[in-house]
Amino acid sequence: MKYRNMEDCINDLEQHGHLIRVKEEVDPHLEMAAIHMKVHEAKGPALLFENVKGSKFQAVSNLFGTLERSKFMFRGTLEGVQRVMAVRDDPMKALKTPFQHISTGLAAWQALPKQKSISLPVTAQEIQISDLPLIKHWPMDGGAFVTLPQVYSEDPDKPGIMNSNLGMYRVQLSGNDYELNKEIGLHYQIHRGIGIHQAKAVKKGEPLKVSIFIGGPPAHTLSAVMPLPEGLSEMTFAGLLAGRRFRYSYKDGYCISNDADFVITGDIYPDETKPEGPFGDHLGYYSLTHPFPLMRVHKVYAKPNAIWPFTVVGRPPQEDTAFGDLIHEITGDAIKQEIPGVKEVHAVDAAGVHPLLFAIGSERYTPYQSVKQPTELLTIASRILGTGQLSLAKYLFITAEDQQPLDTHREVEFLTYILERMDLQRDIHFHTNTTIDTLDYSGTGLNSGSKVVFAAYGDKKRELCREVPETLKDIRGYSNPQLVMPGIVAMQGEPFTSYADTEQEMKAFTDMLKEKGDLSSCPMIVLCDDSSFLSANLSNFLWATFTRSNPSHDMYGVNSSYNYKHWGCDQIIIDARVKPHQAPPLIPDPSVEKGIERFFVQGASLSSIKI
Repeated sequence: MKYRNMEDCINDLEQHGHLIRVKEEVDPHLEMAAIHMKVHEAKGPALLFENVKGSKFQAVSNLFGTLERSKFMFRGTLEGVQRVMAVRDDPMKALKTPFQHISTGLAAWQALPKQKSISLPVTAQEIQISDLPLIKHWPMDGGAFVTLPQVYSEDPDKPGIMNSNLGMYRVQLSGNDYELNKEIGLHYQIHRGIGIHQAKAVKKGEPLKVSIFIGGPPAHTLSAVMPLPEGLSEMTFAGLLAGRRFRYSYKDGYCISNDADFVITGDIYPDETKPEGPFGDHLGYYSLTHPFPLMRVHKVYAKPNAIWPFTVVGRPPQEDTAFGDLIHEITGDAIKQEIPGVKEVHAVDAAGVHPLLFAIGSERYTPYQSVKQPTELLTIASRILGTGQLSLAKYLFITAEDQQPLDTHREVEFLTYILERMDLQRDIHFHTNTTIDTLDYSGTGLNSGSKVVFAAYGDKKRELCREVPETLKDIRGYSNPQLVMPGIVAMQGEPFTSYADTEQEMKAFTDMLKEKGDLSSCPMIVLCDDSSFLSANLSNFLWATFTRSNPSHDMYGVNSSYNYKHWGCDQIIIDARVKPHQAPPLIPDPSVEKGIERFFVQGASLSSIKI
């Protein structure tokens, strides 16, 4: 199926039972987001909201809610896209089997963007920001946001669509100090293509022209988040995945996506910022208010019967989890081509993706030595932490297969394998005063924090505890020790006050543990506010531990010491208590949660969905 627009997609999904229409009036203030999350959690269908309070436009969500539905939408093009990506990652494939790849090259050529002299139908009506479905997702959000935008900019030094960038950057439509209908906020993080374009525009002393496309074929939305190989533009990929060339034109000097449902055009002027946020983000907390580029609105367009797509961002798993799964399906083994020796890298969704990486590498440097230890793994770890979005990670657990196959997606087995083999005095490696995810508030400032690599290879060094060791019970000032998984115990402590106090507290705590005796079966202890919550399931452990800690500041050790500037210990302690400088977690509004029950009762639009 090749969709010309969003309407084609919705009709196809509905005909095949993948979409439900919500006919009742629904409030964009918290209600739409709350309904979406209930349906997504139930692994339910896409939702078409036909009656959005305060707007004449319909809205659709949960399009990409499951990997199965995403693959269904791209069932006519996915295989061809995978072939093109494979050739991009390994050009020798085309040389070895040229006749198999004739169609691949032809598909890529046919996907090149196509310029039109007119931009109908999307410019058929000119509207205002206030006419849009102004969806607010979480109670403390600063206003309404676009959550599935395609933000388009061109290189000021080399204008044209083939030197453009299409990215999914947060767009705040209302609230804060923005003048409604005239100004919007544009939040983009480090390592983003639009930042390069803006830097060039600033150097020239001129505004950067920006177009924001919303809707259109779902392939266009996905292309804005794809990590593409060098030389393959987002616009070409959009045409490739859609099975139909990306059609565009220019109006008043701004690029227009002819198939989009909505287009917002405007300018970012040098040194113009306004406070943007707060906003519920993919780590499960609010990203707080910070100055980000201000975009002065030029025009807002909508096609006839335009449909507004949106998603909800929050603690995983959310719809962007399925986005990640689909991206992995498409890109396949790209990471192996980019980083020699890597067999697998898994950005752990339950921990908010960026904070935590699991990786499998190779260990080929010293096969002649009888004693096995991480060597090549450390080189690979440096490559991983220097590659694109992977460089934003805080924690990297890496090992190599030896006697048994490993799978980073089997998280408990993977961590168990590493904890059984780590030499805690030798195999912990820190990177301090470096960059982390903009949305991660566990560090020392915006974009600032630290990283740690846990590398393990060789023979099994310890048996891991399968219940809480007696030595961790009845420790003064700490309560409710709970086994999280083999070798990891959560303990509840007093609330965090300051790092100065914690240094003294941890000195006393580690001294007590040292006096207690042998703890070799428990290489990791997580100090937290609620050990019952943290140990209740794997998801809680991964989320609370790795989003609420900064390795350089929140890792301690029993019998820790420095040896030629290398830190080691006998037991790792991660302080995952909530810190005063960290952002608050996302908590739904109870009254809204109660209010949306009316959509799921017998006779209502969503009565078939069990929540």
